[in-house]
Amino acid sequence: MDRKGRPLQETDQVPRAGTMAQEEMIRLKSMHLAPYIQLATALIGMRRRSGGNMFRHQIDTFGILMDYGYIDSVLLKASVIHDLVEDIPEMDRERILEIDEESQDVYQLVLEVTRRSVESKEVFLSRILEYGSPSALVLKSADRISNMISLGYTTDASFIRRYADETERFVFPIAAKANKAMLAELVELVATRREFLSRRFEI
Repeated sequence: MDRKGRPLQETDQVPRAGTMAQEEMIRLKSMHLAPYIQLATALIGMRRRSGGNMFRHQIDTFGILMDYGYIDSVLLKASVIHDLVEDIPEMDRERILEIDEESQDVYQLVLEVTRRSVESKEVFLSRILEYGSPSALVLKSADRISNMISLGYTTDASFIRRYADETERFVFPIAAKANKAMLAELVELVATRREFLSRRFEI
């Protein structure tokens, strides 16, 4: 589904299995993604708890959307900079808005998945669940899949447990509304993290 809540057309989501078709490659080629990626490189210096940096996480989220067959240009552009406003609040929004004719829609989608300074994590995730556009629900689901995969490189048991609990309580319902296959992956990822914790304390 697109940013305005309209169902994505069949050409907006391609089959997950197999290689990208020529038509999808042409659509991706024309998306003008490079300026958004350039902005995202400002996140390279921001380390992540699980290793790597925030720039890699943006690209990983983009890749997850592609893996699930999403080829909507606004959604993909937003995925590349989805943490930019939150992690660099001093970022001049005009640098985003001046990129192309879709920049306004991209920026609005980024704001939907950006945690506001007055929001607790629970309020933030509940807002997306209750009021998020279909594209925001999909983007947040892909974002959390990336984050859950990164937990495989984290040994902090309390953090893993807290994050798994949060994912079950708040993100499972988001993914259930967004994409049932994404929900299934999140369920599996949470299960593997809980299995890791149980084995860790058996040793």
